[in-house]
Amino acid sequence: QVQLVESGGGLVQPGGSLRLSCAASGSIFSINAMGWYRQAPGKQRELVAAISSGGSTNYADSVKGRFTISRDNAKNTVYLQSNSLKPEDTAVYYCNAKVATSPPIRQLEVWGQGSLVTVSS
Repeated sequence: QVQLVESGGGLVQPGGSLRLSCAASGSIFSINAMGWYRQAPGKQRELVAAISSGGSTNYADSVKGRFTISRDNAKNTVYLQSNSLKPEDTAVYYCNAKVATSPPIRQLEVWGQGSLVTVSS
């Protein structure tokens, strides 16, 4: 089994910053792509940022220049540094990872529990 545990969500003022963390644990052989998604009330879940095992990244247009995704492979952890936050960034943020389990190797896609980020004065 593989679990993703998120931390770092909370309330922040517009223009402020937060860093979300997501740590994977369990029977992990390797972690391939990792990413962050978000879902605002009444809206569909959308990809915010993703990072490959090799470190290549991509971002939603709405967060480019403000958010940075990174990973620490030694800790099986992915981060989302969110700067210059706007009210429209308010959402539940979900960590996602594509994981190969320890033998017997299986390819899994797992999700974190979700972290609420509220951007408000």
